[in-house]
Amino acid sequence: MPATHVRLDSGYRTTVTSRHHVYHVDEPTDAGGTDTMVSPTEMLMGALGSCMAITCKMYADRKGMKLNAVEIDLDFQRFSGLDYANYTGDAQFVHEVRETFTFHGELTDDDREKLLEIASKCPVSRVLEFPTFFRRELATAPQEE
Repeated sequence: MPATHVRLDSGYRTTVTSRHHVYHVDEPTDAGGTDTMVSPTEMLMGALGSCMAITCKMYADRKGMKLNAVEIDLDFQRFSGLDYANYTGDAQFVHEVRETFTFHGELTDDDREKLLEIASKCPVSRVLEFPTFFRRELATAPQEE
């Protein structure tokens, strides 16, 4: 079985299966969904924030930092590649992810700066930041009765 399986039967609500976990994703009503769950982009921001928070906590635990909690507010915006300041590539669009971190605990300013640096090294951040290539293929659906 693949790492993650997604099925959409009708409407925009999907059922996602990862290992033995099942969850759902939907679109807001203004986008034609039923707003029963978070949207795919909200799920992406949640995955990114969760990965960064977990990575920070793992690092803090290994280094003996007294990190009690991590809060991260995330949002993103799409810009025209031609209009984005200091962008020199040829992509039609670029995305800017805005992240605001709050680290709770008995931490020095150096600890907080290091944790901010470590957050950018989480696996999800790296997937989004570095070149990612998609290999798409079609599978044949079984005949429906």
